[in-house]
Amino acid sequence: MAELNLDHIASRLEGLEETIIHRLIDRAQWCVNEVAYAHGQSGFANEDLRSLFELRLWHHEEMDAKFGRFCIPEERPFSGGLPAPRRAVNIPETGLHIKDFDEVNFTGAVLASYRLLLHKICRPGDDGQYGSSVEHDVYAVQAIARRLHYGALYVAESKYQGDVGGYRKLIEKKDREALLEKLTRKEVEDKIIARVKEKVRQVQAKINKEVRVEVKSESIIVYYKDFLIPMTKQGQVIYLLNREPD
Repeated sequence: MAELNLDHIASRLEGLEETIIHRLIDRAQWCVNEVAYAHGQSGFANEDLRSLFELRLWHHEEMDAKFGRFCIPEERPFSGGLPAPRRAVNIPETGLHIKDFDEVNFTGAVLASYRLLLHKICRPGDDGQYGSSVEHDVYAVQAIARRLHYGALYVAESKYQGDVGGYRKLIEKKDREALLEKLTRKEVEDKIIARVKEKVRQVQAKINKEVRVEVKSESIIVYYKDFLIPMTKQGQVIYLLNREPD
């Protein structure tokens, strides 16, 4: 199955990292704008409990849900209470063996890590561009979550298929530490980091710094090292521990 071929998965992940890089650079064109994340300050009447960002994200995901976006394994919603799809959604065979895709759901962690990342890539302060800020926030967090969950689900299943006996022993023992060690490929992680660094440089090589804010590659590299890569591996462990027997 093509979807479980590691080369195919690697190419998909590389494409998703390009999306993330572009999304983060686009968001960095505005200040941090903390008020956009403050409860009771959305500017919407009768919305004291949600921030402008939370409202934008919910309404965006409400539309996505109606179109069937969250029927896809790697598309995990950030919001609760979303409507069912309004159209028939036909999902090709994924090759995954897990009853509930939400067993691997790191949307909360993505939001927390992203809020911290904003302070690394954006200028401090408030430029009043709250609508533009949260619009690009939504695109960014969805791209990050898609990459994380895709890597967690499909890489785990592909590696499992490559050594069924070895993984089954560790799964039966529920040995999280040994599973994490077996899943880890340091040389692959180093390659990803080097590629991300070069792509951030290439994307911004010809920007006009008079009108565009430049994002330092180190900020995005640290995000990959400290959050995206380790969290993806944690997701792989969770997937394997919840994997249904063949």
